[in-house]
Amino acid sequence: MAEREAPGAPAFRFAAPADSAALLKIYGEYLDTPITFECALPSEAEFAGRIAAVGREYPYLVCLEKGRIVGYAYAHRQAERAAYQWNAELSVYLDRSCTSRGLGRRLYGALIDILRLQGIRTVYGCVTVPNEKSEGLHQALGFRRLGTYRSTGYKCGAWRDVAWFEKPIAPYDQNPEPIRPVGDIPAEALAAILKRYEAEQP
Repeated sequence: MAEREAPGAPAFRFAAPADSAALLKIYGEYLDTPITFECALPSEAEFAGRIAAVGREYPYLVCLEKGRIVGYAYAHRQAERAAYQWNAELSVYLDRSCTSRGLGRRLYGALIDILRLQGIRTVYGCVTVPNEKSEGLHQALGFRRLGTYRSTGYKCGAWRDVAWFEKPIAPYDQNPEPIRPVGDIPAEALAAILKRYEAEQP
């Protein structure tokens, strides 16, 4: 999908495996924090494989400013059993110089709109707490805090708590159709969603 970018405005597009180096640079900024529970930075090849694997089923988006990737967000299956297929978990990472500007909110919004077209009913966020920015993002977008896993991970010299957030995004009708892979959604519908969030005011 072509990149559309006015001067000074962000552009959104789908991620490609070739973006792995740029995304790893952003992800690496969080490796020595409790925000991710991963403890070793993946290789570019491994990360490219992750992008490809996620992108076969779910949206994986990047945000660019002046041609540079400054953030990314993606959805993935929330749990593996068949009855969970109508749920998705969301993640977002921004270059530390680009936080608190509404980019995460816009990336999340685009993900949610795409997931709704796929047939997803509920989205979830998993946040190491305390994390004022991420907690605030979920609350501002209407997520409900479900509860907290206490001392569920050991990172950066301490046991960490993780909070789960939940947001319904579509009606819970009877006999739902299986979710549609993101590649089955018409390209025009996907482009319209990205364009709408590019144009949204911070």
